[in-house]
Amino acid sequence: QVQLVESGGGLVLAEGSLRLSCAASGRTFSRYAMAWFRQAPGKERECVAAITWNGGGTYYVDSVKGRFTISRDNAKNTVTLQMNSLKPEDTAVYYCAASGVNSGRYFAPRAAYDYGSWGQGTQVTVSS
Repeated sequence: QVQLVESGGGLVLAEGSLRLSCAASGRTFSRYAMAWFRQAPGKERECVAAITWNGGGTYYVDSVKGRFTISRDNAKNTVTLQMNSLKPEDTAVYYCAASGVNSGRYFAPRAAYDYGSWGQGTQVTVSS
């Protein structure tokens, strides 16, 4: 497993931008698919975006397509989520997660049960 630490959350006005970062420990980071999940009060945790171990495949939930971008730097053991045109409904705790599932080069897992390592979460609040 890897240890994950998120940063970059905060309070932003609607239509603003935030950039979340996730720093991973360990030398095997490049073997893991990575994802960002979010959970709002009273709602289930959902996968917002995911990326394969080599960056060759990505996944986005429909509600963020065209607004969010996931990327990774295997040399720096980091994964980022650039969030633009934020909406109040994006308000949630955002979690970075790592998956050891061998899903191949182009398919990024998006189910929570595929992810065995989680960060502590960072709050994102979008005000209207």
